[in-house]
Amino acid sequence: MTTTATTPSYDDALAAFWPERRPLNLVGGAWTETRNRSASVDPSTGAAYTDVPDSSREEVDGAIAAAEAAQPTWAALTVSERAAHLSRFRELLAVHGEDLALLESIDSGNPLASTRRDVGLALRYLTEWPGIALASTGRMTRPHADGISLVSFEPYGVVGKIIAFNHPSLFAIAGFIFPLLAGNTMVIKAAAQTPVATLALGALVAEALPAGVVNIVSGGVQAGDAIVVHPRVKRIAFTGSDRTAVAIQARLSESGVVKHFSAELGGKNPFVICADADIDEAAAAAFAGLSFTVSAGQSCQSTARILVHASVHDEVVERLAARMRSLSLGAAYAPDTEMGPLVSAAQTESVLDHIASAVAEGATLVTGGSRVEADGYFVEPTLVTNVTSGMRVAREEIFGPVAIVQSWTTEDEVVALANETDLGLSAAVWTRDIDRALRLSTAIRAGYVWVNDANRHYPGSPFGGMKGSGIGREESAEEFGSYSEAKSINIKVRPS
Repeated sequence: MTTTATTPSYDDALAAFWPERRPLNLVGGAWTETRNRSASVDPSTGAAYTDVPDSSREEVDGAIAAAEAAQPTWAALTVSERAAHLSRFRELLAVHGEDLALLESIDSGNPLASTRRDVGLALRYLTEWPGIALASTGRMTRPHADGISLVSFEPYGVVGKIIAFNHPSLFAIAGFIFPLLAGNTMVIKAAAQTPVATLALGALVAEALPAGVVNIVSGGVQAGDAIVVHPRVKRIAFTGSDRTAVAIQARLSESGVVKHFSAELGGKNPFVICADADIDEAAAAAFAGLSFTVSAGQSCQSTARILVHASVHDEVVERLAARMRSLSLGAAYAPDTEMGPLVSAAQTESVLDHIASAVAEGATLVTGGSRVEADGYFVEPTLVTNVTSGMRVAREEIFGPVAIVQSWTTEDEVVALANETDLGLSAAVWTRDIDRALRLSTAIRAGYVWVNDANRHYPGSPFGGMKGSGIGREESAEEFGSYSEAKSINIKVRPS
């Protein structure tokens, strides 16, 4: 630990959203109690600081009923009218953003700089994405001399959104913008590990949006399953692991209801550094791509598989190791913290197990690799070299502050390395040669590829994965279109 912080007043942080300092579900525009509750832990201390609703299937059904009751009136609004409600939500978020960032740092372990960044991103999305919706239109064609075809796009009705733990407020806000603009209403299930910041959004939702348009619940597997199998929820979006996505697909097949399912899942993302790259810039970008300072490496898009040309391998490793050793670790809410804790004890053990397996299989530990002796769930920033393709750390998403480095000499070799996993979310290519950049970025099977950049989303560019990293695309016109169904009205025109 290199930074220290006084633990914030949990009561004050909660009171910014709940006067009674008691997190609750938002259902039908009102705070709602549940029969059962569960503890929520501050990862910076490892101690519980509040408790949250543990929603039952019946309680989730109530949230779905509220969304269904609100949907016809919401759908009757124009896109501009729906956007006006979201603009009001944006105004409230701008006012309460600092309170939300602090609460999320307490609940998730992401440093304040990161949670403030997420608030800024949410504000940007709320500004930009309505324009994408407004630019999307139906169409009319004349396929026959005496026939006109009209195509309109209609909402599904109630959309279920199950979000991941690593960006609990940003994922919730980004998750409801396009579904609402398309005329749907929502039930959002907060991540079980980090529910508090997501639930806190209910205070802003209740003031900005009509009752029942967005409902927010927390709970475990039972709460998520209630959304997945409910017959009135035809459209489901999920962010999380590929293993959970497969389990959801299995439950969908058992539900007896045909549904539209999209998923943004994990990655084992390559960061390719060519011999001609600016080594200082590439190494700095490779470190940024790890998301250590964003979420302790708990990021689906983390480019934590660094593939370096053999001629510059040692230089890159030296720069990465030096940056990792200089990182300031500490409580998420300490002002000087660069990297905070992992989200839970279970995640900590998983990361340490991956590191141990790498060493046991013959990899070289350059720096880090150990639990930090402190309260909370801290693991040292870790760099591993001499990694071969058969090792667990080369194949499995670690979701923690661990980077691996592999070397290569030919383009064919690096393409094979980049593509050898079952995941394909993101990738980065660093080179001064535009032809090489285009060859590699085309050959790598990933849905979101950076060239001479990293860890930055480009407005309107579809985000999502290939292979086992997901179904569908987000942050774009493609996402907006996925929340409605095309309806064709075909008219025979009689001659005059």
